Amino acid sequence: MMEIMLIDESRKADINIKNEPFPLRGRLKVCFDGENWSASPVFYETAAEMRFPDEGYDYGALRAECEFLGAYQNGECAGLAILKDAPFSYMLLHDLKVRAASRRLGAGRKLVSASLIAAKKRGYGGIYAVCQDNNLDACLFYLSVGFRIGGLDTEVYSGTNQAGKSDICFYLDA
Repeated sequence: MMEIMLIDESRKADINIKNEPFPLRGRLKVCFDGENWSASPVFYETAAEMRFPDEGYDYGALRAECEFLGAYQNGECAGLAILKDAPFSYMLLHDLKVRAASRRLGAGRKLVSASLIAAKKRGYGGIYAVCQDNNLDACLFYLSVGFRIGGLDTEVYSGTNQAGKSDICFYLDA
């Protein structure tokens, strides 16, 4: 059974669960017609794999501006949501990850639901997340749990080894 809990000082090491590989099997193509967003998956002929570097979060330095939620299965942290204060009506879902062995068991959905509740308690109207367009599974997950597309940044990776990727902004009302 998956249980969502606030990560406090006693569990602070859990904010540094390791990033694990995820498939790169396509990208989410996003279009804006001046009024509405649309999106469709574009699949690669050959899938690849990617793993983000581990963040090395400092609980003490972040706890004033962040809230940490953990998905616990059999007493172990199987997933993490880090919410960060933002200067407008949506709280930033800064990080959302679920260990590979616990994916597709509802941890991500439960973390999103708990994140909405936490954001509402802090006076926010909802949450937003930013995701690379080539992390297709994550993009499709956000859409499946009710997020809507609210923006696209096509320049954020220019001049880096990630050039050619875009960031999609997803929003979910509380």
